[in-house]
Amino acid sequence: MLKAWLTPRVLANLYIAIEAVLANKIRSLLTALGIIFGVAAVISMLAIGNGAQQEILNQIKLVGVNNIVIKPIVEQKEEKVTEQAGSKKEKRKFSPGLTVRDVSAIQSAIPGIRWTSPEIMINTHIIRNGIRRSAKLVGVEPSYFAIYDFALSDGQLYTEEQMKFGAPVCIIGSALKSRFFPTEDAVGKSIKVGSHWLTIIGVMKERAVSESSISKLGIRDFNMDVYAPLQTVLIRYKNRDRVTAEALRLEAMKSRGNMMIITGNQNNASEEEESEKKNYHQLDRLVIQVDETAKMQPTAEIIARLLARRHYNVVDYEIEIPELLLKQQQRTNDIFNYVLGAIAGISLLVGGIGIMNIMLASVLERIKEIGLRLAIGAQKDDVVQQFLFEAMMISVSGGLLGVILGVVLAYGVAIVAAIPTIITFSSILLSFGVAATVGLIFGIAPARRAASQDPIASLRYE
Repeated sequence: MLKAWLTPRVLANLYIAIEAVLANKIRSLLTALGIIFGVAAVISMLAIGNGAQQEILNQIKLVGVNNIVIKPIVEQKEEKVTEQAGSKKEKRKFSPGLTVRDVSAIQSAIPGIRWTSPEIMINTHIIRNGIRRSAKLVGVEPSYFAIYDFALSDGQLYTEEQMKFGAPVCIIGSALKSRFFPTEDAVGKSIKVGSHWLTIIGVMKERAVSESSISKLGIRDFNMDVYAPLQTVLIRYKNRDRVTAEALRLEAMKSRGNMMIITGNQNNASEEEESEKKNYHQLDRLVIQVDETAKMQPTAEIIARLLARRHYNVVDYEIEIPELLLKQQQRTNDIFNYVLGAIAGISLLVGGIGIMNIMLASVLERIKEIGLRLAIGAQKDDVVQQFLFEAMMISVSGGLLGVILGVVLAYGVAIVAAIPTIITFSSILLSFGVAATVGLIFGIAPARRAASQDPIASLRYE
């Protein structure tokens, strides 16, 4: 196919075009400048855009791209509004709240779930060697570390026995290790978390979280937390699902109207106000990771229906899908890339117009040459091919130089400005292909004008 197209006549036209380009090096270089800067702009801007997108995705991974987050609604109030003044308010419907039993039901009823991570978070303090520091105690299972891709720098995760019997063990964040154990091994040591002593069995690797991620994406500083088995927190610290004799006695007193509740400001609070502030949920958070992003929406809908039945149609929970945030971020970044591509495309367009103008001027300068070629037997197609070859060589060489310049600019921005850049093969191929296409398109008009010259008039042209 290629041999059939590359006839001696075509090769001769190509050779003439090469000679013409080399004979006017300065003019050819100036003509190619528009293509060079256009291609460099495409590559460097797309590299910056891809780098920004990757950085956003890395931050989003801390939240969990395929994670469905279920949070309890602590204050739940439901009543009918009537026009009658002083009408009796409808009693609140019963709901067991978000519990570990919900986790088991979701695991057994819904396929396509990779991990489930129930969490209990308690604001407490840590004491060691006379130093007291506020911290967050998080009751979790090993799936928690798998979902968030947490790794340990030292020690090990909980064993099955420790989780089953609620052993007094914990894993601490790297920041707490640096604060309480700066020069010694923390594994095997004990710290007082709240009112209980816990033995450290592991230390998390430092998880880099920027201040912007903490403020904008709602990501907390995991390095400052203490992680204990879920059963340990339920048994030794707090279990809101547990019914105690004291709780029953208090409820009985309230039902008889014999109880007066004293708040911190010494004001009497009504039974209704007190009940609204009560958190009856066993879990503070439930994270469910699905296998595929496409399954997130239908899985969330099934979970909502399942929890509605288990909570007796009381919507005392909210379901969040961080994947929606990811899509919004991706869309924003795509718009950013489109804008950058448009700017770079305009640069290539300007470069193509420059090629056409220079080639048109070249036709006027070389009228006698064109007339001589036509007079000695050259056909109009030969002249068209010659000028198209010249335009293509200028654009292709400009594209190659632009690729080199764009790569250098991208790496320069990454080093000097500390902005992540990612150069992809597709951006290089796109920019180079556009450059070659621009040379071909904008070279057609000058080539046709050259071929339309009258040989006799061209030879007499002064």
